Amino acid sequence: MKKLYLFDFDGTLTHKDTMFLFLKFYSTRKFYLQFVKHIPLFILLKTGLADAEKVKKSFIASVLKGERKTSIQKKAHDFFEKHGNEILRENALEFIKKIDHTQTQSYIVTASLDIWVQPFADSLKMKLLATQAEFRDEIFTGNFEGKNCNGDEKRCRIENELAGKKFDKTLAFGDTQGDRQMMDWADESHYRFFH
Repeated sequence: MKKLYLFDFDGTLTHKDTMFLFLKFYSTRKFYLQFVKHIPLFILLKTGLADAEKVKKSFIASVLKGERKTSIQKKAHDFFEKHGNEILRENALEFIKKIDHTQTQSYIVTASLDIWVQPFADSLKMKLLATQAEFRDEIFTGNFEGKNCNGDEKRCRIENELAGKKFDKTLAFGDTQGDRQMMDWADESHYRFFH
């Protein structure tokens, strides 16, 4: 039986949201300085008066904009090496280890940026569909290529990626409203399965 597994990342496979963890790991001083500056935006976000994608983009850019791609990739690898085991849910790892990769395809489908999730995807032997960081001449512009990979964009990315491919069964795993369209699209969905 040919199966397709679709896993949300933050909160589903991990104990915590990785954006803050990675940005703090990248530059603790810059992280705290920009966090304080962004507090008014975070408050507006909580009250529904600010756009989540814009706030996310602004905060990531405030820490990483202008950094070299190789520098971010190196830090992402170091971040995974140092914190990967404590961030990932143990029961999620056990479940993934039991997947027969000869008969399946597995994807991490996440709103987090590809640059820091890629080492996790590589380690778990999964393909990655994520919000993509935009680079110009190997320098991070602070922008995203395309849309934030959340909500309906998750479903669109999956459909584009799998165009023409057939599976006997599709299973999706998520933990928030942003995973709902992906989970509705799948044959079988599991909400907070690893919690």
